[in-house]
Amino acid sequence: MSSSGGREQTRVERLKLTDFRNYASLSLALRPGPVVLAGENGAGKTNLLEAISFLSPGRGLRRATLAEIARQGGSGGFAVHAELAGPFGECEIGTGTAGQPGGDEAARKVRINGANARSADEMLDWMRIIWLTPAMDALFTGPAADRRRFLDRMVLAIDPAHGRRALDFEKAMRARNRLLAESSSDDRWFSAIETQMAETGVAIAAARAELVRLLAGMVALLPGDGPFPRSGLALDGTLEARVADMAAVDLEEEYRQALAQGRYRDRAAGRTLEGPHRSDLLVRHAPKDQPAELCSTGEQKALLVGLVVSHARLTGDIAGSTPILLLDEIAAHLDAGRRAALFAILDALDCQYFMTGTEPALFDSLAGRAQFLTVSGGTVREA
Repeated sequence: MSSSGGREQTRVERLKLTDFRNYASLSLALRPGPVVLAGENGAGKTNLLEAISFLSPGRGLRRATLAEIARQGGSGGFAVHAELAGPFGECEIGTGTAGQPGGDEAARKVRINGANARSADEMLDWMRIIWLTPAMDALFTGPAADRRRFLDRMVLAIDPAHGRRALDFEKAMRARNRLLAESSSDDRWFSAIETQMAETGVAIAAARAELVRLLAGMVALLPGDGPFPRSGLALDGTLEARVADMAAVDLEEEYRQALAQGRYRDRAAGRTLEGPHRSDLLVRHAPKDQPAELCSTGEQKALLVGLVVSHARLTGDIAGSTPILLLDEIAAHLDAGRRAALFAILDALDCQYFMTGTEPALFDSLAGRAQFLTVSGGTVREA
């Protein structure tokens, strides 16, 4: 299925689960375009979205530990397998911890077309997945760490190398924090770590700044009087504020010196106080020129939806194929007008998108276009 913009739809054609949450075993054929998952609370609708989210790097849309995902009473591990179709043709991706109960993220294995992947990042060569969950409704009023995570997932969707940069920075920063805690005076070891932090930290800031610049262009395409208002985006961070005005090598040296000069202060604090791990994404309701955190709950939801669909457009343009969208309980929080507008935007994106809800009637306007599935107690059937 080709979109009007010339991008081909990447989609999951079959999803197979083993011992994943409340699913002992499941094999589900899926169609292109919209997929509606309806059922009572606790039936396992979000579990299906979470399984699909594991076809991308990271800890999935719930950020759960691997031990939490494995089905109680099962083998101790879990497996997710997907058959994909898209501009690349066909592909099979499998991931999970089958036979490896518990463990951390490193215990999750990935196989692509039968071969072991070197890292989960290789899944980004085949698909990009974007999600919106009820937990994200508090994004603008919650801690900066949540907005950084949201920002970095958006960057990752258009720049697959971003995840490795972030991991390398975190690893180096943990090593520096250990030296601080041990009251080490080994300048050579500090210098080596701080050089690595400067290189990766500036690269992270540059990637974030580029994402915000590109995303602002997509947000500007939203109708000025539409149901999903345009948002003003800005980055609040030492490196992000200077990355556009300095050569990367000069900013790296400036940050490296700041880290060296801040060792005594950081030792007293017990942690590194300056860097991209302290940055924030600032969002404003552009038509009202008001910070998002001061907007009403409904306005915040509309802003968030506008950001997500704008990011989906951007990802499709850069990746060359449409991303897969996971929209958990999306319809229940929107009035009829906004639901209709959202469905129209998603149809124009021509992507495969999954929506959950307890009331199938909320999706009646998609009758004849969407695949309707009823979820109940670890089983899924055509509605």
